[in-house]
Amino acid sequence: MTRSAARHWRRETDSRGVCRLILDKLAASSNTLSLEVLSQLDEELTALGEVSGLTGLVIESAKHNGFILGADVAEFGTVEDPDAAARLAGQGQATLARIAALDCPSVALIDGYALGGGLELALACDYRIAAKGYERTLGLPEVQLGIHPGFGGTVRTVELVGALRALDLMLTGRSVTPIEAQDMGLIDRAVPAAGLHEAALDCIEHKPPRSRAAWYLRLLRLPFLRSLLARSMRGRVARRARRSHYPAPYAIIDLWRRHGAGGPAAYAAEAESIGKLLVSPTSRNLVRMFGLRERLRNLAPKSTGIGNVHVVGAGVMGGDIAAWCALKDLSVSVQDRALEYVEPALERARKLFQRRLRAPGAAAAAEARMSIDLEGAALGSTDLVIEAIVERLDAKQELLRSIEPELDEHAIIATNTSSIRLEDMAPALKRPGRFVGLHFFNPVARLPLVEVISGEATDAETLEKTISFVIRIGKLPLPCRSAPGFLVNRVLTPYMLEALNAHEDGHMLETIDAAARAFGMPMGPVELADRVGLDVALHVAGLLGGVLGREPPALLRQQVEAGRLGAKTGHGFYEYDKGRARRQSRYPAPDADLTDRLMLPLINEAVACHADGIVEDSDLVDAGVVFATGFAPFTGGPINYARERGIDEVVARLEALSGRFGAHFEPHSGWRDIAAGS
Repeated sequence: MTRSAARHWRRETDSRGVCRLILDKLAASSNTLSLEVLSQLDEELTALGEVSGLTGLVIESAKHNGFILGADVAEFGTVEDPDAAARLAGQGQATLARIAALDCPSVALIDGYALGGGLELALACDYRIAAKGYERTLGLPEVQLGIHPGFGGTVRTVELVGALRALDLMLTGRSVTPIEAQDMGLIDRAVPAAGLHEAALDCIEHKPPRSRAAWYLRLLRLPFLRSLLARSMRGRVARRARRSHYPAPYAIIDLWRRHGAGGPAAYAAEAESIGKLLVSPTSRNLVRMFGLRERLRNLAPKSTGIGNVHVVGAGVMGGDIAAWCALKDLSVSVQDRALEYVEPALERARKLFQRRLRAPGAAAAAEARMSIDLEGAALGSTDLVIEAIVERLDAKQELLRSIEPELDEHAIIATNTSSIRLEDMAPALKRPGRFVGLHFFNPVARLPLVEVISGEATDAETLEKTISFVIRIGKLPLPCRSAPGFLVNRVLTPYMLEALNAHEDGHMLETIDAAARAFGMPMGPVELADRVGLDVALHVAGLLGGVLGREPPALLRQQVEAGRLGAKTGHGFYEYDKGRARRQSRYPAPDADLTDRLMLPLINEAVACHADGIVEDSDLVDAGVVFATGFAPFTGGPINYARERGIDEVVARLEALSGRFGAHFEPHSGWRDIAAGS
């Protein structure tokens, strides 16, 4: 066997003439397609021309966590010019085209993740063989970064699986399992990991027919059918995202409509299109959010020492927190006053496990990890207790006093409070250093952020272990200082309250919510208040009254007193039918003035939180607000939005609104620090 070494690639050729190109990116935990990696791949392909008797090429990874995770996102910001970006994409296409043009069979061996550019590289091979047993590890998620595949993926994916499935993968950015990928034709075989090399040699020796979309799917490339499909896809995308906010999905559809994923022109158009997208504000800001997500994921080691979790309170939040922990392979016991309070939580957990865990026996195993413990018998052996009872200080203090004596001295006690300061609860404990806040957001299974709250007495070890726990269960930890409302509720409350003030001033509820959605919010503030629960919104607004300098509108209190608590009762500001809000179909269109009236109080309060040191820096303010509330990700977060719009302009608008609607619009003094770049 002959071997050749490069910085990132290793080449080995055996006696049968089969060459293995093995990617092991230097000084990196995962493989990504940096410019240097691609350049060296091109050099290796050139060197293959000098190998006599070459019978096949196998491309694989030396990393334990997958094949290739995609392009190197860190390099995205280094390109300023769309033409330069297009040229780089064209170079990547040319390198992968050399693989596709080899005289001998080529095989991509995928053990774990193959995403974005990594999957595009695999698509350039004649055959793709993936290790089965993984969850969703194969996909083209570029749209989540404001771009689309740029190394030929918009063409080759269609050739393999047909336009319908290819467009779905690219427009949603969703990933699929190896078995699903095999069923749709994205890969050729899903085999046990131990059989990957044997399967590769079999493909090289026997040269089975290569995958291709069925003939009837190829008919969609006809110009008339292509246009019809493009129109249908545009309609679906428009219901979720505006072109001005997220141009990438529309660009994907336009490429299909114009070129039908066929011929050299399709590749050239793909490169030109991604060149424009890569330097767009949307892509820049989505890449920024990707970087902030990675920052949160790496705040602490992933090993926690926490294997057993005990949740007190089996309501919607407590029950769903317990279910999520069980889903993530932890043993969880759930305590409440009686079985009747726990059973609904177990039923919701079963549905979650069945929806998320598709491998044989996985859902049943998760269900077995979640147990009922009405008497709290597991307290003595638990590593972490999460209190998730009613949001009332006296009740929480009473519970803390009762459970602390039952715990091991090293166990951590966490409260899922949404607004109460830890310092107000800590006097009930003899070991307040082991006390921390864990504020999950509803619905737990969908919202990725968890505020990790440290009080004055919380010790550093407890904080780090709790952050590690959050990372361990696949959530994003946001370290916050204990203060009323912490970060997320504090910035959301003025947003929701101003919406009600606007309604009192004559704006229709539907117009108010439409203004927020037009800005880029996933849900309007009126419906958000209904979803949170108007009783909860009133309670939090009352607790934050002193901080925000305003009282809740009388309209909110009236709704609560009338028992109209929102979606959970079927009646709030909207009526709800099977969980869906019923809105008027006709209402005045919102204008920019109303949008500013809603959004600028939220942004002003984000600046106040930064000034008060609720989180470490303004980047974490943006991360917290985006990942917990869905604040328009394409803006890069509230403070980043203000910077891009212009600090002076935002402050001037706040001053103007203050003169019209009241002192709660007055710009916070913290804007000076933001303007200074801190």
